[in-house]
Amino acid sequence: MLKQDLSHSTTSSPTHLNSSIGEHPNAITNRFFSYERIQEISNYLRKKIPSSPKVAIICGSGLGGLAELITDKVTFPYNEIPYFPSSTVVGHRGNLIFGILNGVYVVCMQGRFHAYEGYTTALCAMPVRVMRLLGAHSLIVTCAAGTMNKEYNIGDIMIIKDHLNFPNFSGNNPLIGHNDERFPPVGHAYDREYTTSMKQVAIEHGLELREGIYASLGGPCYETIAEINLLKMLGGDAVGMSVVHEVTVGAHCGFRILGLALITNKCLTDYTATHEAVHEEVIRISELKANDMQQLILNFIGKLKEKEKEKEKEKENCV
Repeated sequence: MLKQDLSHSTTSSPTHLNSSIGEHPNAITNRFFSYERIQEISNYLRKKIPSSPKVAIICGSGLGGLAELITDKVTFPYNEIPYFPSSTVVGHRGNLIFGILNGVYVVCMQGRFHAYEGYTTALCAMPVRVMRLLGAHSLIVTCAAGTMNKEYNIGDIMIIKDHLNFPNFSGNNPLIGHNDERFPPVGHAYDREYTTSMKQVAIEHGLELREGIYASLGGPCYETIAEINLLKMLGGDAVGMSVVHEVTVGAHCGFRILGLALITNKCLTDYTATHEAVHEEVIRISELKANDMQQLILNFIGKLKEKEKEKEKEKENCV
């Protein structure tokens, strides 16, 4: 859970959140994460890494193996980073990892934070601000999700086209070089060019991707049949307990965002059904299909690298 000692400065050692103010120790609001505090966290990390990351990646349940492909790694357990909470969910290892992935310097969250762990969504989304301030401009969010779309199968990978956002109270803080709006537009939060590039990557590897709407509920219980049928009526294809607060803050920070959901179970839509989703099965399917997801991301980052080189050549030709 959260460490105590809010009064101690990070200039000497990592500072963590304080529960002595009379509130639940996880009830940290967006107000706590001022620009100066986000800068304090990023400065702590910047002194310990050799370069600024270009791409930020958030790994969902059972998908943290992507971090194993990173070379020249610098690893920070969450509980050693100032003001970071701890990840308490099975399948989330709880490390912030910097290093090279397919020739690009990246930062990877090996596990995320959820509101059902007792954290506010402001706290859950806080690392997105940190990664942006460290220099990352592209954000890849991954998650495990159940599906209410009858055409989807367990093991399918869905590009997140849009989302239905029920639990999100992320709040917004100004960051250097971007706006300080409290009400950021998110109608185009998921980058269409990135979606097209990912589809091309999938075709090259002979993989078929779904493209649909992700719905986020608070959890930690799996959804009722009534909730699933409601989400179907609203146009939802997959459902989970994360992503939306990270994407909302990412859009506010100016990230270009790609979202991928691995379908790990089919949701109950019929009262005569006898099966129930269990977390152990979600983790098992995630680990079973993780290689496909990892390969897609690896090659997508390669395409980002190629496009960056093309832009650099164009600049050189214009000089």
